[in-house]
Order: sequence, then C-alpha cells, then structure tokens
Amino acid sequence: MEISASTRLLAVIGDPVTHSLSPVMHNAALRALGLDAVYVALPTPAEALPPVLAALAAVGGSGNVTVPHKEAAERCMARKTDLCARVGACNTFWTEHGELVGDNTDVPGVLACLKQLGVDGARCWLLVGTGGAARAVAIAAAELRAEVHVLSRDAARAQRFADWAKSRGAPVQPARGALEPEVAINATPLGLKETDPLPLDPARAERLAAALDLVYRRGGTRWVRALRAAGIPAHDGREMLVQQGVAAFGRFFPGHPAPVEVMRAAVNHALRA
Repeated sequence: MEISASTRLLAVIGDPVTHSLSPVMHNAALRALGLDAVYVALPTPAEALPPVLAALAAVGGSGNVTVPHKEAAERCMARKTDLCARVGACNTFWTEHGELVGDNTDVPGVLACLKQLGVDGARCWLLVGTGGAARAVAIAAAELRAEVHVLSRDAARAQRFADWAKSRGAPVQPARGALEPEVAINATPLGLKETDPLPLDPARAERLAAALDLVYRRGGTRWVRALRAAGIPAHDGREMLVQQGVAAFGRFFPGHPAPVEVMRAAVNHALRA
C-alpha cells in the first residue's frame, strides 16, 4: 500500500484500541478494491476525543469509534443519522463539507448476527452491560420486538439504562431473580482477558438457544468456548466486527460494495495467527 498526499485517512478511535482488528479488516478491503486510502488505530484517552475528532474532520477523515467513547462521540457529531440519534451512540463517522456525520452500524451488525444464529425471532433476551454497544442491542431488540433483561454490576445503572431504553421504545427492564433467556448477549469488555468471569454460566441457562459475545480475541473468548461445549450456538465478536464493518464501509465509500468475504477472511486469519 503506497501512501501519498492524496491518500484518504480512516481511523478507529478507542481506549484501549491496540487489540482492534478494524485496521486489518478495512485495509484488506481497501487493497482488494484498489482504493487510495489507509485505515489506522488511534489510541485516544477521553480528554483527547473532541480534538482528535476535530482534527479528523479538518482533514476529511472517516472511521469508527470503539469502547469507551461511543456515547461521547455521538455528542461530538455535527450531524447524525436518525439511528445514531436514537441509539445515542456513534460507532461510525465520516466528513461532509468539513463536518462530521455520525451513524450507528452496531444495530444492523447485531441484527445480522442474530439472524445467522437463527434466533432473530426469540422474544426473551439477557443483555450484559449498559454502555454504547448495549444501547445498540436495545434498539435492535426494539426492531425485533424482543423483551430485554439488562444485567449490570450497578443496579442503579441498570435501572437508568432500562429507563433510557423504554424512552426509545425498547422493552428493557433490570434483570432480577432467576432468568431463563432464549438469547444472551455480552456487551461488556468481559472476555478480553482469559481470566475474566463468564457473563452467564451456560449450566444455569436451560432455555438458552444462542448467544452473542461482542468481544473477540485470539482463540475465541472463554465464554463462547464454554457455550459451544454445552451445545449452544454462539458467535464471538468477530462476526459482529465484520457485519458492522460492512455497513460502515458503505458509509465510507458509497458506490463500492464491501468485499465481505475478504473482510471476514482477514479477521479470521488475524485471530488464528
């Protein structure tokens, strides 16, 4: 890949962000299509988020936002799609006329993954987490008319999240007592480390039909391995990464269909290395 003064800059912003495979995935797509652009990772602490986004706008940049900045990034956008505003979290942005435009491609990513798992008709979900990714899950649940029980270490935070979700038309309530979800979704960073606790013990979820872990790591997350060992279909975050990335690519390069299989192969190869 040759970089020149005309090369378009794309970036993923987060803290931490060194583990992100968005550069691997998007650079593979750019090479496959012969586009003059490069995608990089920018470690960005919270206090640096507004100036980093402003700098990208000034040079016509585009990119993605990952944990923990999705909600803060939404507030930094000059304009946003209706979906981005509804979710209250931005994971995809681009520049138009010197201004940043924000979108949320996590929602279509979640919907695509659940369809692949064959549980897009399930009506009872358990959601672990209350951050920007969890917001996308709640809106996806509203699209599918599913009831969501949200689990957080902080009961007050879970209640605030449920109140917010209801204001967006999503039937969410704090998780209480014994639950028997049909679908479980981990929207926390649990799983980035092999020693992290499991979001939900498969042995305690007799009705669980499938699960989605938004985390990915080399060798798969411990939770997904445990689920599959128990005979429960599960995706880790790599497919979510691909699906939201395909949607984001369409925002970055309208008129250039995303090379889905190239992107998926790049992610899978990186996680096998």
